[in-house]
Amino acid sequence: MAFFRLTRTYKSARRLQQVVNVFLKHGFGRFIDQIHLSKYIPFLKRLKSFGQWPVLRGPTIPERLRIAFGELGPTFIKLAQVLSSRPDLITAEYANEFKKLQDEVPPFPVSAAKRIIEEELRMPLSEIFQEFEDVPVAAASIAQVHYARLVDGSDVIVKIQRPRIEETIETDINILFALARLLDRYVPESRFFNPLGIVEEFSKTIRKELDFVNEARNCMRFKRNFETSLDVYIPRAYQELVTRKVLVMERVSGVRIDNIQKIEALGLDRQRLARVGVEAYFKMVLEDGFLHGDPHPGNMFVLPDGRISFVDFGIVGYVSADLMQTMGNTFLAFVHKDFDRLIDLYTELGYVPKDVDMDAFRRDFKSDLIDMLEPLYGLTLQQIDFAKYLDTFTHVALKHRLTIPSDLLLINKSLLILESIGRELDPHFDFFVAFEPYAAKLARKRYSPAQIYEKVSKHSLELSDFVVLFPKQMQQIMRKVLKDDFHIKMTHIGLEKFIMDMDRSSNRVSFGMIISAILISSAIMHATGVGPQVFGFSLLGVASFGLAFILGIWLIISIIRSGRL
Repeated sequence: MAFFRLTRTYKSARRLQQVVNVFLKHGFGRFIDQIHLSKYIPFLKRLKSFGQWPVLRGPTIPERLRIAFGELGPTFIKLAQVLSSRPDLITAEYANEFKKLQDEVPPFPVSAAKRIIEEELRMPLSEIFQEFEDVPVAAASIAQVHYARLVDGSDVIVKIQRPRIEETIETDINILFALARLLDRYVPESRFFNPLGIVEEFSKTIRKELDFVNEARNCMRFKRNFETSLDVYIPRAYQELVTRKVLVMERVSGVRIDNIQKIEALGLDRQRLARVGVEAYFKMVLEDGFLHGDPHPGNMFVLPDGRISFVDFGIVGYVSADLMQTMGNTFLAFVHKDFDRLIDLYTELGYVPKDVDMDAFRRDFKSDLIDMLEPLYGLTLQQIDFAKYLDTFTHVALKHRLTIPSDLLLINKSLLILESIGRELDPHFDFFVAFEPYAAKLARKRYSPAQIYEKVSKHSLELSDFVVLFPKQMQQIMRKVLKDDFHIKMTHIGLEKFIMDMDRSSNRVSFGMIISAILISSAIMHATGVGPQVFGFSLLGVASFGLAFILGIWLIISIIRSGRL
């Protein structure tokens, strides 16, 4: 019902038809049929396909899906970018292909940008800025950025949201939810990837990016976390000049962290910069629990005085105390070759599926961990390919159906970027040596009196709750049993597929009966001479016979092509 409510509006129905046509254009006609959206395919195309969609030659399915997402605009591009960091859900092949998508688009007119600024800030542009550059310095699918100077002489950047982009994205999110529900209903094997969960996570991410107030709040939090740092600088967000659609921030004058030539021209120590950048990120992850979610070179600048500045705080991640502790313990277990402890850590945090045979899982997973990690012990830390290690771990996680939290994957993606930047600045950069002090500090913290007291208090409260609630819960269960009001919920595995097969079979039987009825009617019309006749044949009878013949051939072809005779 929610799906039909979605398509009631003309705009939503047209957008859904556009989505269907783009997927059809790139060879996903069979998928459209499978999720029962063929009614949105133009009639002539349906008639031409005759129930069988051609297989396109050349590009692979991931390549075609990436091209289709690029054509469908900002929402689908952002979805692909989010999925590119989730190889555990969509496999590495799709993730690597989606990484190629860029959301750089032509800028929208500066007149529209100025109008939005004045409407949002409720004052003329001349009262806000001395200067405002008409040519944007960057333009993306959600917003574009202009350089400007405030009336007090401060150099700033102004980020302006595209006109009506929020409305477009909300329409697309509703369509994505509808598609996810159809996938869940008609393609049971897709449930392994949890399409509804993917869209839910994506909708939260992109809605946060659309709210520049949230981005300014993130910036302020980072500034507080690094206010005592002599090596990291976080630009200021002008709170009085921030709305959902406009963000004014301090402009930092520096060079990109990957511009080695300009860094050397400034006479800065590259080895120190590599250490400062990575240690700043370790502080975010392992001390603050609040991390920059997109630390690519375009969002990290080196200032002339040697400090590193982070910008663009639309995507952030959160690290729980448990996850912090696990990362530190994982590192120490890795150093000491304690593979059983590694398995215990994954199990304690709920990464292991509930329906798994634990004895078999521990045996097979331990074997894969040894195969993956043992070769690393024969190398120096400088020789370890951190990116390859994380990629291998992702494949092992996929094999054993481990549930990896999205924030952990965001950390992994960020660490890969930082490790690459660190090695570019300093070819001998030792990523693990930089990580070790933080891991050791976390391990010491675990056994500190304060931490032990906190855990004992927490478990004591849980135990007291259990002692108080357990008798009441047992009493409620016994009452239900005595009143015959005790229900057991059972889930039928594979029932949906059986119902679909039965529905398809009954439709074919009904179709065959209709064809038979038309043939019998044709014979009766010939015998009785109903209607006008030509050469002694009833025209209505001939027409009926022709229709029955075409429908019969269509039915036979569809049965043969389905592979189920």
